[in-house]
Amino acid sequence: MVLCGLPGSYFPTIRTFWDWLGPDKILHSAMFALFSFSVIFGYRKQYCERDDSYRKKLVLITLGISFFYSGLTELLQTYIFKGRYGSVYDFLADVIGCVLGLFIFKIIFRKKIEKNSPDIQ
Repeated sequence: MVLCGLPGSYFPTIRTFWDWLGPDKILHSAMFALFSFSVIFGYRKQYCERDDSYRKKLVLITLGISFFYSGLTELLQTYIFKGRYGSVYDFLADVIGCVLGLFIFKIIFRKKIEKNSPDIQ
């Protein structure tokens, strides 16, 4: 939350799609990838040892928490923090980061998940 509230001294205007992929949006995505990874990591034992329906619930909970938090930071930047402004593009970068964090988690814990999944034959 502290990083999201720091005032920015320079925000380039977005003219093309490639301008949108600047360092600011990459930082937003990275921060929220780490955030969503941290949330699901807290559930790693339950995630790896339970069935697919339970895993889906944990993914939805993680996405819900992450999306809410990313939206909250943009609203706080718009209405509370001085020298900052919220942006739909920042929110989209946050959402992309949230999903990316879940994919990274799934890649890292793939073997443990497969090991604990019941075999259907």
